[in-house]
Amino acid sequence: MTLNLSVSPDFPPAHLSGWFIFNTWLQRQLGTAVHLELYDSFEQQREDIRNGKIDLIYANPYDASMLVRELGFKVLVRPRNRADEAVIAARKDDLRSSVEDLEAGITVATTADPDVHIMGMIMLESADLDKSNVTFREYDNYVLVAKALLNGQADIGFFLKAGYDELSELVRNKTKPLVSSQISVVHHTLVAGPRMQEHIELLTERLLNMEEDPKGREVLKSMGLDGWDFMEDEQTEFMIDLIDTLID
Repeated sequence: MTLNLSVSPDFPPAHLSGWFIFNTWLQRQLGTAVHLELYDSFEQQREDIRNGKIDLIYANPYDASMLVRELGFKVLVRPRNRADEAVIAARKDDLRSSVEDLEAGITVATTADPDVHIMGMIMLESADLDKSNVTFREYDNYVLVAKALLNGQADIGFFLKAGYDELSELVRNKTKPLVSSQISVVHHTLVAGPRMQEHIELLTERLLNMEEDPKGREVLKSMGLDGWDFMEDEQTEFMIDLIDTLID
């Protein structure tokens, strides 16, 4: 039986090759075939998850609720030193220097990444902005959000901080952050589905010890990660409850 691994579409493209390397490492640890399935679209990925086509996923916090509470997945680990935060950015030459300088009628470039969009909207509240007085343009990834800013198609953009930090230096030099969130308890997580049950104990042990092994450290480096931390069930429930509260 071949298991299927996937990654949330908001992962930094610079580390795409790292996930293929991780997939090879994963197969060696589990002694079974694992196929890496990547998606450009959140919706297509969620459809395949609901149809039972994904067994292990590096999931964004928003999808953790569906995975755990609806589909019986289990959160195993989270990336160390990598909390999910959002950044609102504008063009470098924009005279506005803070969120409070923004006004009704602006155009926001965003993605289908719900937790980042939610955090972005919360940060706009200080300028009395909400979905009733701004216009949204949705793009597939953060590179295209940045492009929309630079091309004048949007006034501001919502970014996952990790995605913003990994934009090219040329692009970052032409943009500026107006504000960043500081929630610190929201994370991407590695989540295992029902067909992974027999592998969970071994996989968790190997993940937590990756940084102790030279080859494991190289794999982590290729993914842009420092290591993995174990997620207690209570931590998972707290994070999901927080995301659900933010949505409401």
